Amino acid sequence: MIKDPIYGSFELEPVLTDLLQSRPVQRLRGVHQGGSSYLVNPKWNVTRYEHSVGVMLLVKRMGGSIEEQMAALLHDVSHTAFSHVSDFALRNLEEDYHEQIFRRVIEESEIPDILHNYGYTTEQIFNDFSKWTILEQPSPDLCADRIDYTIRDQFHYFDLNIEEIQKLLESLTVQNGLLCFKTLEAAERFTKLYYQEVIDFFMDPLNAYGNWKLSIAIRLGLRKKILKMDDLLKDDQGVWSILQQSKDPDMRQIMRQIHPNVDVVTDEKNYDYSIKNKPRLLDPMVVHNGITVRASAISKVVGKLNETAIERFKRGARIRVVSFYKAE
Repeated sequence: MIKDPIYGSFELEPVLTDLLQSRPVQRLRGVHQGGSSYLVNPKWNVTRYEHSVGVMLLVKRMGGSIEEQMAALLHDVSHTAFSHVSDFALRNLEEDYHEQIFRRVIEESEIPDILHNYGYTTEQIFNDFSKWTILEQPSPDLCADRIDYTIRDQFHYFDLNIEEIQKLLESLTVQNGLLCFKTLEAAERFTKLYYQEVIDFFMDPLNAYGNWKLSIAIRLGLRKKILKMDDLLKDDQGVWSILQQSKDPDMRQIMRQIHPNVDVVTDEKNYDYSIKNKPRLLDPMVVHNGITVRASAISKVVGKLNETAIERFKRGARIRVVSFYKAE
């Protein structure tokens, strides 16, 4: 039995239980979904483990096969410490370093043996993620991954209550293997929530500040051989401890600037840092008059949200540091 605050309680098949207990999945308990966010705001503390379990349960709820549930549980096991902060440190604009190393992380773990014990192979599950159509879809489509991280963060950090979440979940359906909404109202509501997530939260000045400073620390650590690339496959605390224990003066200066006492604001003219995140757009399919169509085709609301989002992604976020407490 596994319990989740969003999806409820489920009995899991034995293969999923064993995968859940594997070292790569358990490591995700110490990898935060928002990267450095919890370092600058302790309330921003959702982990990749919670998200991975949630995606698996959503795939299960929507009728996905046991194989797709396995893929869902394991889809983030190669995320580095601090999630996408490593991409920023490596100047990887596609934010896909975890995808580049995914197969290596899987093959060097006990996961192939667990799968073999239940009659599965890594090729069956991981050779072609595009066949798991509930789990993953390219932007701007809906998928379980996008849905879970949106509603999970909104539930924990903002004012999205469980009743509204259940209403959204009940409005989901699968048509021709793809997730879509049964009503335009639900499609519009979720699109608003999604952009609150990927723009207002991801590009929040404090969030942007933390990721900026920590990416500098990681890049410096790699350059000065304080960190090794393989260290990035530790959990957050493992990498943080290495950086904190460094006696390098440049590293110590950066590390003193990452904490919850920072005061930063958006400032379009006099800014210290400018960030442009990977564009993340959403235009969900919705059942309309018996057929599925893009929400933007029948909704001015969704069309306007997308126009605004495109402009915001192009502009990025510009932040000014008002003050930070320099403590040893």
